[in-house]
Amino acid sequence: QVQLVESGGGLVQPGGSLRLSCAASGSTSTIYVMAWYRQAPGKQREPVAAINRGGEATYVDSVKGRFTISIDNAKNTVYLQMNSLKPEDTADYYCNSKTASVSRYAEVWGQGTLVTVSS
Repeated sequence: QVQLVESGGGLVQPGGSLRLSCAASGSTSTIYVMAWYRQAPGKQREPVAAINRGGEATYVDSVKGRFTISIDNAKNTVYLQMNSLKPEDTADYYCNSKTASVSRYAEVWGQGTLVTVSS
C-alpha cells in the first residue's frame, strides 16, 4: 500500500509564495498519477493540479499561471509551487495518489495541510 506525507502549509500574505511537498512511500511503483486537491470550509473538495510520471501536468483554471506542480520520480515526491497567492486560495490542501496493479485500483489521500492567505 501507498502512504503519503505532506508538508509546507502555513500562513502567507496576499501576493506571497508557498511550496507544498508530498512524499510517497510503500508500493510506489503502482502510482501512475499524483495530484493536489483543496477544500475550503463549507465547500466541496476540488482538484487543483495533477501530474503523471512523464511530467505532463494539468491545472484548474483558477490557478493557471500561478501554481506549478512537479514530480521527482527518484524521490517519489510531488510538489506544488504556489505564487501570487490570493485570499480565495485559503483551504486545506490534500495530496492524492492514484495507483493500479493487475488486480486492484486505489486512491490514497494525505492528511491535509492548511494554507491561509491573509494580511
